[in-house]
Amino acid sequence: MDFKDTQAIYMQIADFVCDNIVSGKWSGDGRIPSVRELGMQLEVNPNTVMRAYEWLENRQIIYNKRGIGFFVYEDARQHILEDQRTAFLEQELPELFRRMKLLGITGEEVAKGFEDYLHKSA
Repeated sequence: MDFKDTQAIYMQIADFVCDNIVSGKWSGDGRIPSVRELGMQLEVNPNTVMRAYEWLENRQIIYNKRGIGFFVYEDARQHILEDQRTAFLEQELPELFRRMKLLGITGEEVAKGFEDYLHKSA
């Protein structure tokens, strides 16, 4: 995994875990890699992975079965999608609108681009 300088590593690991849940690679009530396993896989300190797991645990995305490992909450996928949708609408979209205004891009141009994208990815 290539880490970016713009975000804390533990948050990038949390995003990685969420991506695996949303994609279906890790399913609800399924076990996820241990702190050590994921640390070795991503080549980071297990303490950093633990910090990401604690962050996800506090948001009820994963839970710990003592002595067994970490598991995905059954409704974690939906919870992640709701959180990411809210973050996009409140943080990323206003920045996109600001850039559109600055560059003189119209809503019609964006709508056409979005339609083209949907047809190409279908």
